[in-house]
Amino acid sequence: MRQSLAQIEREFEQESLLDRQRREQLRRQAMTRTRVRRREKIETNQKLRFLLLVGSLMLTVVVVTWAMFQTLAWLMG
Repeated sequence: MRQSLAQIEREFEQESLLDRQRREQLRRQAMTRTRVRRREKIETNQKLRFLLLVGSLMLTVVVVTWAMFQTLAWLMG
């Protein structure tokens, strides 16, 4: 009986160790997934802001060019 009880205790300890290792591995994987998702969200927001910046710059160029030619036509006219 003692031998089987000691064996059961060893198996329980081994199983506990494996459970701790599995939990730690799952925690690390969850942290990695969270980091990747956060990075992807930031990159998406950065792309959107960049496109808005480029769009506003292009609109500014068009408006300034149009205003410049209108002013030039008014002065020459």
